[in-house]
Amino acid sequence: MTAMAAGWRPLLPIYLTCLGYGVQAGTAMPLVPLALEHRGVDTITIGLVEAVWGIGMIGTAHRIPAVAARLGPVRLVLVDLLCGATLDVTFAFTESLPLWFALSFLSGMVSGVPWVISEIWINVVVDERRRGRATALYSAIMAIGLAMGPLALQVVGVYGPRPFLTCAAFALLVALPMLLVRQAPTIVPDPEGGLSRIILMVPALLICALACGLGEQAAFSFLPIYALRAGVPAETAVLWLSAFVIGNIALQVPIGWVADHVDRRLVLAACALASAGLTASLPMVDPHSQAILLVLVLWGGISFAIYAVGLAVLGQRFKGGDIARANAALTSIYTFGGMIGPPIAGGALELVGKPGFGLSLAAVYATAGIGALLALRRGG
Repeated sequence: MTAMAAGWRPLLPIYLTCLGYGVQAGTAMPLVPLALEHRGVDTITIGLVEAVWGIGMIGTAHRIPAVAARLGPVRLVLVDLLCGATLDVTFAFTESLPLWFALSFLSGMVSGVPWVISEIWINVVVDERRRGRATALYSAIMAIGLAMGPLALQVVGVYGPRPFLTCAAFALLVALPMLLVRQAPTIVPDPEGGLSRIILMVPALLICALACGLGEQAAFSFLPIYALRAGVPAETAVLWLSAFVIGNIALQVPIGWVADHVDRRLVLAACALASAGLTASLPMVDPHSQAILLVLVLWGGISFAIYAVGLAVLGQRFKGGDIARANAALTSIYTFGGMIGPPIAGGALELVGKPGFGLSLAAVYATAGIGALLALRRGG
């Protein structure tokens, strides 16, 4: 085995787990809103059920490192996946709306565990020379899994117990790579490393994570609707979202390579400012041209690289017990951005019209990019 291959070997189990988790999450995400809509539940209630998931995620992510320190990361992930499978089975066999609120909250709690643990794992075991590529590959693998998830629904359908039971089966399959782990990294969170301390140390980095989560969820929620209002056929509108995801997959590793050879803080700022330019250009690009697909591919890849590069900057900046708390903070802020993104972009689309969608996102990305440049200038 070459030295390079040996250097990547400790990451293989977590990469396989991330791929499986991405497939499971990509399958699960559409199920609850589709099931509720099929039952005639109004969109406001559906949105509240989805928001409860985010509350569960944000409310517990900061506790994950401490629990992992007690149980060990492998055992925690295995227990968590079993709990997630149990929740999926419960979803399959209940129609009680109040219970679905509770299940959505619990699902948000357990969904954060593989996410946070995998990011801490990568930042702890990887060496500094390849940190950017390691986090970029992680992001690309997750994106591939998320893109594959909906394909499973083409086979099992989207209504009834079967898709939820399929998600439960996927959750158990995700556990298999973890069973092969012989030595997991030790996670020892700094007891003084609370969220407020992390925010004070790297505010610009967390603003970038907020912008990334906000922009991504806004795209998934409203990009097809934006396309329809621009006069694009429904079939083509779906392709817009596919182009966004393809960019997410294709551009992570090249940008990660750049982040290993250039100051990562500069790459972070460049990604945020480029995303601002791309989203601001949306109203000026002919929606019926091939150029719009290129813009969407670039936007998808460059904007999500904000998170991947930010993760690498986090691993570079924090060491020891601090890295666990910092990773949990990054995940929480990204998730919060995802919660507020759809209302902001949707409101701008409704109040201002088609230009409001891209310009609202451009303002957020630009704020993050300027903040990153100011932090770079201060040496932060």
